[in-house]
Amino acid sequence: MDRRNWEDIKRALTGGRFDDRLPERVRASIHEREVSSEILIGWVQLAVVISWTVLYTISPKTFTEEAEFAPIPWVLSAYFAFTLLRLYLAYRRFLPRWFLALSVVSDMALLLVTIWSFHLQYMQPASFYLKAPTLLYVFIFIALRSLRFEAGYVILAGGVGALGWLAMVAYAIGVDPVDTMITRDYVQYLTSNSVLLGAEFDKVISILMVTAILATSLIRARQLLVRAVTEGMAAEDLSRFFAPDVARRITDSETEIAAGRGEFRDATIVYVDIRDFTRLSASLPPDRVMGLLASYEAVVVPIVQRHDGDIDKFLGDGIMATFGATRPDDKHAVKALDAVAEIIVETKRWTEARAASGDPMLRVCAAASAGTILFGAVGDGTRLEYTVIGAAVNLSAKLEKHTKIEHVRALCDLATFDLARAQGSELEIVERRDARAVPGVDEPLDLIVLAS
Repeated sequence: MDRRNWEDIKRALTGGRFDDRLPERVRASIHEREVSSEILIGWVQLAVVISWTVLYTISPKTFTEEAEFAPIPWVLSAYFAFTLLRLYLAYRRFLPRWFLALSVVSDMALLLVTIWSFHLQYMQPASFYLKAPTLLYVFIFIALRSLRFEAGYVILAGGVGALGWLAMVAYAIGVDPVDTMITRDYVQYLTSNSVLLGAEFDKVISILMVTAILATSLIRARQLLVRAVTEGMAAEDLSRFFAPDVARRITDSETEIAAGRGEFRDATIVYVDIRDFTRLSASLPPDRVMGLLASYEAVVVPIVQRHDGDIDKFLGDGIMATFGATRPDDKHAVKALDAVAEIIVETKRWTEARAASGDPMLRVCAAASAGTILFGAVGDGTRLEYTVIGAAVNLSAKLEKHTKIEHVRALCDLATFDLARAQGSELEIVERRDARAVPGVDEPLDLIVLAS
């Protein structure tokens, strides 16, 4: 057992927590799971006390009318009331650690008092209660505390149970100084109210061993829980930095992701950009620039996602989106052009609304190009990035810049538009411009104006 495990055992014994070094949001997430566990524990305890009550009610009573005291109904009533209070506090999320410790002690004490009262209820010697099978509920109460994934409460329950049973054995053999009821005969022990000390110590040892095994398992389980919550939140954060499909590919990968691996995909690439934003940003305060970008991205990103696109990267005021790259999509072109059309409409409304509030008038432009691209990881062992490579990527970027020359808001090449039509697009051509010279492209291209 390594040093960290010993430290965790020490924390469990002293009531410490394993997750003190974790970020607050991870601790908060674990706490929510603990609250849910306490609610479950409360309902199990309520089921136990109800079952005890039913069994006691329907079971035949062997005690006589001479019995002066019948404590079981009072004990069950007290336990029922305490369980309801505990369940109420669990739902109100008010269960401080001292109350949980008190609950553990109270559970075990009420159980042991119930067992102890059997000799009064049935007018038998004190050793009579040592034969009660109700002792098995001690193990249920110990196991019940494991639902919270904190070994400290299991250790507390087991310790109280073991000490309580030792106290009950001591009471049974000491209540009558004349006859301690102790025997060494196993048959006599089984067939009478005699006490076999070895058998009682076996019960205590069993309680302690079960407690130790459960506590050790919980220490290891707690480490797995913390790791699972941490990795789960990391995966959730990944989905904010990567396209959802890329995040799933990273978190679900059965092998280590390495640079140099890729897949060919038929996809459409879309570039969106704010015209002359670099010049504009130089004249604005930094916070206003970042606020403007956040507002602009809040308009564009949901549109891309609604059309099953993925944000590949943010390039300052530029946004590169892919359709059909992270996962195959036989409608990638039509979805991309529909997204471009909606982006132009919504960003126009956005810029007009901002201009009405006194902000400078902005012009958002976009372009799309379809083709076979290579989708995969690039980088080295310390820094990897999923990206797309191919002619369509380069062409869409060049077409977006070319919108300024053409004095339009959105463009695509004719091949991309024809592919979208073949995939079911009903988008109308605003204008067709043939044989246009696009900087960086060797041959003239036939272009389609998607928005003027």
